Amino acid sequence: MTAIRMLLVLAAIAASALPLSVHGQAYPDRAVRMIVPDAPGGSPDQLGRLVAQKLSDVLGQPVFVDNKPGAAGVLATEAGAKSAPDGYTVTMVTTAIYAILPYLNKKLPYDPVKDFIPVSRLATSSNVLVVNASLPVQSVADLVQLAKSKPGVLNYASAGVGSPAHLAGEMLNLLAGIKLVHIPYKGSAPALMDVIGGTAQMMITSPLSASAHMKSGRVRALATTGKERNPVLPELPTIGETIPGYEISQSWGLAVPAGTPPAVVAKLSEAIEKVMHDPDTVHKVQVTGLVPAGDSPAAFSAFIAKERERLSEVIAKSGIVMTE
Repeated sequence: MTAIRMLLVLAAIAASALPLSVHGQAYPDRAVRMIVPDAPGGSPDQLGRLVAQKLSDVLGQPVFVDNKPGAAGVLATEAGAKSAPDGYTVTMVTTAIYAILPYLNKKLPYDPVKDFIPVSRLATSSNVLVVNASLPVQSVADLVQLAKSKPGVLNYASAGVGSPAHLAGEMLNLLAGIKLVHIPYKGSAPALMDVIGGTAQMMITSPLSASAHMKSGRVRALATTGKERNPVLPELPTIGETIPGYEISQSWGLAVPAGTPPAVVAKLSEAIEKVMHDPDTVHKVQVTGLVPAGDSPAAFSAFIAKERERLSEVIAKSGIVMTE
């Protein structure tokens, strides 16, 4: 055996003997795919593209958005669950995906808990309760009083059965002891148009969607849905200020398939946390009405567990059933 060949053999043996942690330090060495359960242009897509751009700078590799809308997020989540557990595919998970759909659809092609590792929460948003401008109410207290005087008469619109807005309305029914009738639509835009037109009396929706109509006076904003006042609408009280215990918000985060190496999860989490606390990111997220998060896998996991517990209780008590 020649000296050169001997050196090549020894080098190969040495490389194969390197511990996995050394190989893992090279992550990422190629592009990362971010699956987003939304069509281009929607709020989740806008957030995903902003984070992807910033994350590319931190990781030193391209991060590209792969839009997979449809089936209330099931298509995107299934693709994420079945991807290789190597850190090169991350999936945007939402409140509906991890805390609502599992209790409405018993035939999901994945397990949102067992098949994923939460990496970091990206942002949260409390929504806003708006009513048709002609409805004779100026506050949540007025609305509750009117609803109690007309049980089963007033209605509220949502983007569909099982949507966060649907659960927000049912939580209002449960905690206020009223009976608002749910009218599901195929999307938030047509639902909001019918609130403006008077076909539906009210809706709980995002501040971004409702802001222009609030300013024009076509709808009246009564309150926001979070635990604390929405920083975009600080003048509005929370529903919880009138109805103790009321709190519901939407959130978006990133997760990877189960089996992804802990070192890769940690590196992704650190990168996302850095991105979400960057002043430029914070500003760009806040102007859309969202509150940036950027937390650890443990913190995100605890948040998910809490949301699942709270919202499953609402689903059980209100008897919501997925009809599609």
